[in-house]
Amino acid sequence: MAERRPVALPRLLPLAAAAMLLAAPAHAQWDVTPSVSLSGTWTDNVDLREDDLAESQFITELRPALAVKGKSRRLNVDAVASWERYAYSDKDAMLRPSDGRRAYSANLQGTLVEQMLYVDASASRTRRSILAFAPGGDENPYSLENTTEVKSWSVSPYLVRRFGRDATMQLRYSRDAVDGGLRNVYGNSTGDTVLLNLASGTSTKALGWGLNYVRQDLDNQLVGESSSQNLNGSLRYQFNRAWAATMTAGYDKYDFEGPGGDSSGRSWSVGGVWTPSARTNVQASVGRHLYGQTGSLLATLRSRHTAWDVQYSDIITSSRRQSLLPASIDTASMLDRMFNSVVADPLERERLVAAYMLANGLPASLAESINFLSNRWARQKELRASVAWRGGRSSALFSAYRSERIALSDQQSDSALLGSQFSSLNDNVRQHGANLNFSYRVGPRSRLNAGADYSLRESLTTGLETRQRELYVRLNRDVGRYLTTNLELRRRSGGTDYVGRRDYTEHAVVAYLNMKY
Repeated sequence: MAERRPVALPRLLPLAAAAMLLAAPAHAQWDVTPSVSLSGTWTDNVDLREDDLAESQFITELRPALAVKGKSRRLNVDAVASWERYAYSDKDAMLRPSDGRRAYSANLQGTLVEQMLYVDASASRTRRSILAFAPGGDENPYSLENTTEVKSWSVSPYLVRRFGRDATMQLRYSRDAVDGGLRNVYGNSTGDTVLLNLASGTSTKALGWGLNYVRQDLDNQLVGESSSQNLNGSLRYQFNRAWAATMTAGYDKYDFEGPGGDSSGRSWSVGGVWTPSARTNVQASVGRHLYGQTGSLLATLRSRHTAWDVQYSDIITSSRRQSLLPASIDTASMLDRMFNSVVADPLERERLVAAYMLANGLPASLAESINFLSNRWARQKELRASVAWRGGRSSALFSAYRSERIALSDQQSDSALLGSQFSSLNDNVRQHGANLNFSYRVGPRSRLNAGADYSLRESLTTGLETRQRELYVRLNRDVGRYLTTNLELRRRSGGTDYVGRRDYTEHAVVAYLNMKY
């Protein structure tokens, strides 16, 4: 099959943003935040290999970064980019050392014609694990083993039309692409999606309705073309301020790539919504789709000192789709709800959350399953829960997940990616894990952090398992207005049956210096 290179639309995003920026009012709010960090890491097992093959290293890391946030009447921009470079004390002792990595994430929402025509755009580059059963991605940043750079972009213009107070229509077209960096084994792809949505307006307060149609066509350079169509109708009846009943009915059709064939069938669900106050919202449903019984849950609860979040989903998805629409528990969103009772202004609260995450060394997302590479469609069931707690001088974050991904399209799609020995590795994969972060403010400028992380991944077809545990303690101190220092002690252990690997253990000491302007 001849290789078709996707149009490099990400290069047009800055031009589009600049054009709308010129048309934006002069009082637009823009924050440009450069930063640079320098760290030194000593580790006794840099490759996370078996204990008798472990190699110690001292790694010096330089990481400049730039964050841009802009908000005006016609344009919202949220972008961050970083560039990391590594220097090793003995690079020749490593199997496949990484010299560094680049990462970026940009989101743009623009208004082309007010109250009618809009555009969303995004672009990202991140490091990802190729397989779920070996250390890779962010778990082992200094090695190129089981790692690739995934780049994606999306441009989506859409039209919104309001018919008085009776109904609203949205017509959206999306063009996107995902490049996994492995052209011979992972199918780089482009997609075209058309969405038509009709929804009731505000003329009837008790009864609401909606009609949604989505068609997506994909062109995968490795395994060919595929498509999906989803038609769904919904009703919602509001009994009172706190209670509402919901019902959906629809029809789904999937034409999988390569020899996977097609599959279609009806779907339905019934459920309810409970919103007793602005602090509590629970949405739940049960039903069936073409692959059996299904259900969903979304529950959020906020008190003066805590924020709770529980989610359950049962969807048809792919690693490609998750690269464009990541489904992780966003740390910033959890903290935003936690600080809502302290700071009312959303912009000021956003700055507070960003400073809190930096001071406590928190990741962008809480515990989540590994989105390993696969060319196949799958049914994914996932339960995720998290809670954030804030006291006088202490705070804590806890999250846990359990997911199960069952492959639907043909195994042949992943034959080049996995090889003949592990051709069924991605058939059925179960993952679960949890992490805990505790922070204590020692003084006006000092904080003590301690945390634990655990994950287990299991192939239900082959019985192969991978597990990892991590414990860490960090002492953080602000030195002046812009400078932060950090000293970390870490212990990691784990093991996997993949390619004859055995248990491994790592101890590390990290000294970190960050300057943010």
